[in-house]
Amino acid sequence: MRVLHVLDHSIPLHSGYTFRTLALLREQRRLGWETFHLTSPKHIAPSGPEETVDGWHFYRTGAANSALSRLPGFGEWALMKGVQSRLLEVARRVQPDILHAHSPVLNALPALRVGRELGIPVVYEVRAFWEDAAVDHGTTSEGSLRYRLTRQLETHALRRADHVFTICEGLRGDIVARGIASGKVTVIPNAVDIESFEPGGAPDEALKARLGLAGATVLGFIGSFYAYEGLDLLLAAMPMLLESDPMLRVLLVGGGPQEAALKAQAQALGIADKVVFTGRVPHAEVRHYYDLVDVLAYPRHSMRLTELVTPLKPLEAMAQGRVLVASDVGGHRELIRDGQTGQLFRAGDARALAAAVLRLLQQRDRWPQLRAAGRRFVEQERNWSGSAGRYVGAYGQVLAGRGMAAPAALSA
Repeated sequence: MRVLHVLDHSIPLHSGYTFRTLALLREQRRLGWETFHLTSPKHIAPSGPEETVDGWHFYRTGAANSALSRLPGFGEWALMKGVQSRLLEVARRVQPDILHAHSPVLNALPALRVGRELGIPVVYEVRAFWEDAAVDHGTTSEGSLRYRLTRQLETHALRRADHVFTICEGLRGDIVARGIASGKVTVIPNAVDIESFEPGGAPDEALKARLGLAGATVLGFIGSFYAYEGLDLLLAAMPMLLESDPMLRVLLVGGGPQEAALKAQAQALGIADKVVFTGRVPHAEVRHYYDLVDVLAYPRHSMRLTELVTPLKPLEAMAQGRVLVASDVGGHRELIRDGQTGQLFRAGDARALAAAVLRLLQQRDRWPQLRAAGRRFVEQERNWSGSAGRYVGAYGQVLAGRGMAAPAALSA
């Protein structure tokens, strides 16, 4: 089985997108399949037309540099034309059995055109809808003309693909509601490589002191600072939390578009000395920062993106045996069992967040049970081997639907 994946971006960039990609590619290789990988011009750090990173070979697509591509709307068109041209070239070279396009739809549409030209079946994996991501980025609003047009493009791609994959039941329900046959949609859940995660260790006291956290109870978030993550809500809850626990501190590890706004908010609330911003830290050192945290917080705001899409971070936290509190958006409810593997609170409600955190802090005797249940959940239900195994039947269905014989490796 030869699968050519069409990706938005890849390593060496670090994101939830690239980590999921690597995990799935690794599992497909373990099934005995050959995988090939093409990134779009949105991969902003290519070294040339081809690149090998950590043993993984990528075909790159150069950015369009014409004046036309810089005009509103034409940039996306130029991007798709570039992906289509490069994909056609690579597909002719590697002769894949399946083209596997991953979000966004800007990858799916070129793949469909190339698939039609070369007679190769195309599957489309939806990790989030492009129109909803644009709402969070502030480049459009829900219900706008651009939003509706983008939604139509997504639906068009979903209908034309031979099979659709997605990451969670929330997105699957939305896809089926668009008129896509339920048997054509397979969930490949977010998961973790359980062998890569060990239960949390003792905090590095020197690091803790250096960050001004000695003797403190630490409420933490480690990741990218996007608006939908709800870190503003976490800061809004801090004055209430400090009334009950003056030694409570917030540790924010990472960075992103909201960093400046969060620092300004901390100043306005008079809690700047209670919030520690570390900036981005090397990936190899992240576990030392996790070890400083007593309770991890995932206060995502409620919007279509967070209601439909499951994140990776809470799964990674459970794999490490961490105690966590999270908003009750749909993406979290699909992962976290309230009171069993974590504590949920009403999304958008700073008072409810504060109450949930205080409840956890006052019930430390429950923490071993919460930690063990979370670890057990990811071991049994959210491992990458089980998730990627779902490709086998779907790929076989796609090839059979085209009247093509499944390669022997498909049943490996």
